[in-house]
Amino acid sequence: MESRVTALPKLFIGIDIHKRSWKIHCSTDLFAGKSFTMPPEPDKLYAYVQKHFPDYQVTTAYEAGCCGYSAHRSFEAYGWKSLVVNPADIHRKGKERYTKTDRIDAQLISRELKDGRLDSIIIPNIEREELRSLFRRRNELVKDLRRIKCMIKMQLLYFGIKVPEEFDNDHWSHAFRHWVDSQQFNYPTARETMASKMRNFRFIDKELRDVSNQLRAYCRKHFKKDYYLLRSVPGIGGIVAVGILSELGDLRRFNNLKHLAGYVGLAPGLYESGATSKSLGMNPRCHRLIRSYFVEAAWQAIRTDPVIQGYYRKHLGKDVKKIIVKVAHKLLSRTLAVVKTETPYEIGVIA
Repeated sequence: MESRVTALPKLFIGIDIHKRSWKIHCSTDLFAGKSFTMPPEPDKLYAYVQKHFPDYQVTTAYEAGCCGYSAHRSFEAYGWKSLVVNPADIHRKGKERYTKTDRIDAQLISRELKDGRLDSIIIPNIEREELRSLFRRRNELVKDLRRIKCMIKMQLLYFGIKVPEEFDNDHWSHAFRHWVDSQQFNYPTARETMASKMRNFRFIDKELRDVSNQLRAYCRKHFKKDYYLLRSVPGIGGIVAVGILSELGDLRRFNNLKHLAGYVGLAPGLYESGATSKSLGMNPRCHRLIRSYFVEAAWQAIRTDPVIQGYYRKHLGKDVKKIIVKVAHKLLSRTLAVVKTETPYEIGVIA
């Protein structure tokens, strides 16, 4: 009786990616596999597979990290199935939690891949990825601006210069900037110290404004419909709308509110055992930046939307932090509904 191959043999490649080298572990559905090190070049891995595992159905996986998605896109171009996984999703048994090497990491990825226990994170297309890079650059500038402001005020305090009461706040008006420039010192070295910090401040401030304007203009042009749908939701301004579009992508990809809230981190954890049941608060696994944006947007929504304000007042007397998270969750629900139904939000309408 003639035997025939009815299915392609499968190859599972776990990769521990670093800048200078890759640790590779190859295993098949029949044997445990082999580990080796190679240069960080997808073409060389492809040549190795073609030489030693021709006609295999190849699946690769590596951890999401600083090396981005270029390797993933190369693997998919070869016709392979490729996964980029969250490191927290890779299960470690017993002593594996206390032993970490690149070789072990590659073996664990290959093992989990072979057992079918890995799911890929969502890979953005190149346009979204590059938009996200500019949005994250803006957040770096926000941190830099906050840092240089603190440095300038610290320097004034160090020199014993008291900031006038009308300027002692977070808003740096042009009058306050001129006041700092006009300060007199005994020696030119101190004056140059303040002048240098003010030049740094003005550069970062201008850069932040320019990047913010470019982000808003790009989204108005290329994601016009979703941008203005998001802007219709109370509390969501131009930058928050840009953040949602760049970091979350198309909200229509989320099946329901539970899926989206879990991704953002506004779904509470739950502990239940026997008669004991308690909430664990917000999940630490979250998108921290977008979660913070929705919490800030919730405070604005309370001031502008009477329905959300009524929901907030209904919970008055409880922990304020817990209340605002509830409001942020409701705001997230309405944001998802606005995008999925493609209907602008109407202030005061009960959904």
